[in-house]
Amino acid sequence: MARRPGSLEGVAIMNELLEFYRGKRVLITGHTSFKGAWLCKMLNLAGAKVTGYSLNRPTDPNLFELSGVADLVTAVGGDVRDLAALRAAFQLAQPEFAFHLAAQPIVRLSYQEPHQTFETNVMGTVNFLECLRTVPGVKSAVNITTDKVYENLEWEWPYRENDRLMGLDPYSNSKSCSELVTYSYRKSFFADGKVAVSTGRSGNVIGGGDFGRDRIIPDCVRAAERGQPIIVRNPHSIRPYQHVLEPLSAYLTIARAQYLDHALAGSYNVGPADEDCVTTGALVDMFCNAWDEGLTWINQHDGGPHEASFLKLDCSRIRQTLGWRSRWHVGDAVSATVEWTKAYLAGEDVGQVMEQQIRHYFA
Repeated sequence: MARRPGSLEGVAIMNELLEFYRGKRVLITGHTSFKGAWLCKMLNLAGAKVTGYSLNRPTDPNLFELSGVADLVTAVGGDVRDLAALRAAFQLAQPEFAFHLAAQPIVRLSYQEPHQTFETNVMGTVNFLECLRTVPGVKSAVNITTDKVYENLEWEWPYRENDRLMGLDPYSNSKSCSELVTYSYRKSFFADGKVAVSTGRSGNVIGGGDFGRDRIIPDCVRAAERGQPIIVRNPHSIRPYQHVLEPLSAYLTIARAQYLDHALAGSYNVGPADEDCVTTGALVDMFCNAWDEGLTWINQHDGGPHEASFLKLDCSRIRQTLGWRSRWHVGDAVSATVEWTKAYLAGEDVGQVMEQQIRHYFA
């Protein structure tokens, strides 16, 4: 697999990043999710002591179980809407670092269950921040939101961190609220520097082991398994697609940087280079080519709820301030996803595939 050319300095920075977390105590909410499982695996390879807090397995099959990550972390069952249970998990783990991934992440489901979406994504964030405020020991935390927090005017310019927050659908709006809640806590309770808190706004994430609903790559995988054409709802929509390792490495970079310098806490866009913001149709073409076996796709809009046709992030702040840059092109991300999926379908050790891809990413 080819990767974006990088300097020796860039490789040193990434290796130093993993080494930094050796022996550190880390708590992750939503650790059984797709991104959560990959983050647990990364931190385990780095030598961190990881505690996860999650309500249940969000998908069946589930990457957290399939990959053996469940055996690598201390898992605590609980709902982020339950403040007492979440606080007890913090007290048990005594984390120095915390990452908030727990959420209701599906746009279409947010139209069906808006109350549950707002309750989980807004009050879940409040409870997470309350634990940071009331349980001693946490030094650095990152709340993971989304690129959809902005008021999307579908203009040709990428959104910057100081653009207006105004998500349209219940999911996006709940994440906009999560951003505002985090800002309030940062200014009201964490301005003394005892806890550094940032938000990470990442673009569309792909990778092996995503079995979620209403996501384009999982839809591609399910169609490929059945030997059927892929149904694509919005082939002309443009998104900042990136491999899951990209935003996770960025979150780790943010947490480390603000741990060392509290003044770096804030909000950060996390996305690929401009050339990797592609149409959904182009992404599916890449998947079909990587999968081979004559896989095809068809354009078939199903009359679902509103989805933006254009969304792009300006990621110059994290590049210039923290030195983070994406390392894999979108084609590399698709190839890695197909590699993992074919290993899974062949009954191979997917945890080993994850480890190989992480080592390749940081090499």
